[in-house]
Amino acid sequence: MSVHLLGATEIRALATELDVTPTKKLGQNFVVDANTVRRIVQVARVAPGDRVVEVGPGLGSLTLAILEAEASVTAVEIDHRLAERLPETARAHGVPEGALTVVDADALRVRELPGDPEVLVANLPYNVSVPVLLHLLETFPRLERGVVMVQAEVGERLAAPPGSKVYGAPSAKAAWYGPWRLAGTISRQVFWPVPNVDSVLVAFARDAEPRGTEDERRRTFAIIDAAFQQRRKMLRQALSSVLGGSSAEASAALEAAGVAPTARGEELGVEDYLRVARVSPGR
Repeated sequence: MSVHLLGATEIRALATELDVTPTKKLGQNFVVDANTVRRIVQVARVAPGDRVVEVGPGLGSLTLAILEAEASVTAVEIDHRLAERLPETARAHGVPEGALTVVDADALRVRELPGDPEVLVANLPYNVSVPVLLHLLETFPRLERGVVMVQAEVGERLAAPPGSKVYGAPSAKAAWYGPWRLAGTISRQVFWPVPNVDSVLVAFARDAEPRGTEDERRRTFAIIDAAFQQRRKMLRQALSSVLGGSSAEASAALEAAGVAPTARGEELGVEDYLRVARVSPGR
């Protein structure tokens, strides 16, 4: 028995049955186009036997497309009604027993994932996409690659290189784990309700070796936050609070790391920030 996907009419019927109205609060926009969810799975290179985690499966459109590719799915859903109904939807659409595990939880708080997933594929709620990504990558080192659909502005920021106009703290933090790239655009018309923002696919691949220790990551992220909270200022000023307490001490730490004290946050890549973290006072 092969897996068959949800159509737009069935999605609306399911939502009506569950009394689910997509809300801006949860950043919900359901994909109602089968070709789009298949495309996401293809871009993510999901193969038979892959162990996939999906965040925010909603009514199951993308979930079924991943399962159609003969992968197993651990789906994390914060809405209790949706989490309870998803296994039933899967059974009714030909999903074999044991292929889907639903975790009824907030993805920002989850610390364990059944099935030990290695691939992330998700249509992430727009309002929490960056925190969810960073939490999952920090918490689950076995996640080695993935493709997520996010608001275009967020996707562009995640994939931005140093020096880009949209490069910021999310760009530098995401790069800690490995390279990111824009992997396609998604039409507004494939969603219900139709959002008032554009969406893109962003792909990532985790580096084979960790960039640094957990303590170094925390220190690096704190320095990144300080740099971009005052991004118009030179780093010797923006980082004074985290590099000793004065501009002179910050300048000394920056110079020791090979970074110009007069540089600004958007000029530095994650490796630069890591070097600053490694020489900073109070390490």
